[in-house]
Amino acid sequence: MNAKLYFLFTVFIICLLSCNSKKETITPEIKNISESVYSTGFIKSVNQYEVFGSRNGIVEKIFVTEGMRVKKGDPIFQMENENLKVATENAKLASRVSDIKINSNKLLDAKKAIDLAQRNLSNDSLQYERQKNLWSKNIGSKVQLEQKELSYEKSKTEFDRANTNYEDLKRQLNLASEQSKNNLEIAELMEEDFIIRSEVDGVVYKINKEVGELINGQEPSAIIGTEEFIIELSIDEIDIIKVKKGQQVIIRMDSYESEVFEARIIAVDLMMNKRTRLFQVLFLPISPKSFFQI
Repeated sequence: MNAKLYFLFTVFIICLLSCNSKKETITPEIKNISESVYSTGFIKSVNQYEVFGSRNGIVEKIFVTEGMRVKKGDPIFQMENENLKVATENAKLASRVSDIKINSNKLLDAKKAIDLAQRNLSNDSLQYERQKNLWSKNIGSKVQLEQKELSYEKSKTEFDRANTNYEDLKRQLNLASEQSKNNLEIAELMEEDFIIRSEVDGVVYKINKEVGELINGQEPSAIIGTEEFIIELSIDEIDIIKVKKGQQVIIRMDSYESEVFEARIIAVDLMMNKRTRLFQVLFLPISPKSFFQI
């Protein structure tokens, strides 16, 4: 009897507890779902370019520092070129020596020789004509007439030679002057090859060389670009279908753990890199200054 009462009492307690317990409920809500895509990439300038030298050489001087603004044509590096400097100086000396203005006195002397030959010719021509007139009147001798004729012919030859010498000298001086100027220009152009200049207006973001180091065509000596930035990311073939051109996104980067940045997709390369099996996507930051303060 006691066992039966105990059983009924236990069942009553269980039912009582069951009736008093509250049921858990879930209230659904409608919200936007954000999907994350993980990728690797980097930030770069819009018109960023890598600076290479047109020839190999040792850095003699660096004209800029990182973060410095430059104009197109501003010098970045000066490479050693002692032998070429000597050649340029020699070309300058030769150009000055051969300048047509400096040698104008030689042309003046040649012109004076023409004037003298002209006077001698005029005088000998007059003497010859007089002697012919006398000879026609049976005055004088034939030998005198022949001497006057010979002097006249000789003066005429000297006059022609003086003119020829003047023209030859003029051509030679002009040729020497032009050649020396061309040689100087070539030497200066070759020397200019040892100065690496900026090809754009922008900012020097990176200098990869120091004085005394070798500049070659295998690696960039510096990186220059504008103050506008883009983000270049590589996305795998699974996630590439989730992005499209014109889409606005939020980007979080490891270097800015507590910050997020808004950007817009401006280009999607649909050609997959066969080696990495990744697609290149370009993002334009909505607030570019947030990424890099110049």
